[in-house]
Amino acid sequence: MVKIYNTDIATGTTKKVSEIEKGVWINMVNPTKDEVENICEKLRISQDLIEDALDDEEKARIEVEEDDGTIGFIIDVPTVEKDDNENIRSTIPLGMIVVRNEYFITVSLREVKVVHDIESNLIKNVNTRDTTKMIIQIFYKNATEFLKVLGEINKERNATEKLLNNSMRNKELLKMLNLQKSLVYITTSLRSNEMIHERTLRGKVLGLNEKEEELLEDVIIENRQAIEMAKIYSNTLNGTMDAYASIISNNLNIVMKILTTITIIMSIPTILSGYWGMNVELPLAGNPFAFYLIILLSVLCCFITIWWFKRRNMLS
Repeated sequence: MVKIYNTDIATGTTKKVSEIEKGVWINMVNPTKDEVENICEKLRISQDLIEDALDDEEKARIEVEEDDGTIGFIIDVPTVEKDDNENIRSTIPLGMIVVRNEYFITVSLREVKVVHDIESNLIKNVNTRDTTKMIIQIFYKNATEFLKVLGEINKERNATEKLLNNSMRNKELLKMLNLQKSLVYITTSLRSNEMIHERTLRGKVLGLNEKEEELLEDVIIENRQAIEMAKIYSNTLNGTMDAYASIISNNLNIVMKILTTITIIMSIPTILSGYWGMNVELPLAGNPFAFYLIILLSVLCCFITIWWFKRRNMLS
């Protein structure tokens, strides 16, 4: 899917258009091969710039075409994936291509919220002709989106922890494991994005002015805050998982101890009845109350055994 947008200089509004001309923003979401070839042919750029961004495993990086000055950015943006009916927060690459300062292209495998907000005019002062500002705006929006996702993960962790306090079901433990997996993806992506932000700030890739440098510094601060939050939530989650693993192991030991104790106690009547079931001359063999005496002896031995186990805290 390919959408084209242009900003009206007179009104300052960004609207969808049908023709490609200088100053437009082209948003490509999971484009077909024909669409990629068509855009590359019209703009005279390499297909690799677009196809790299459509690789789910592509790492965040900056690529500069020396011959015509086309610059390609790839950053990681948050997304939600389904795994066994569970939502796992992950990341996918988002490509941004500045074509000779004439065209701006965004490329992604799926629709991402960062780009969708720009399309919906939820981000102010968007100008498709000012590609440097658009890139910084996407950087900033992406950093704040990561912070929002981390907040949602922490809320889910707290809710799942409350459920675990009442029951040790596999469902809640798997939920915690999925949250832990999400934090790993997000932390790795935030670190990759940080390198892109710092390289953009330090280098002469975009030729930033003083105001744009300040905006990019704000982006770096937001991104670092997200990294610190991800660290804290990851450490908290790891500690929680370790604590519940210890609790589950301890509960299992208690259950096994109680079951073993009950088995020993229940074996006493079996042992005594086995002795008096032998086909040999035994004490009480001629006593008419022998059955009741043996039952009484069994009960007495069971109570003595229970008392002995209790003294050694083996029944709790």
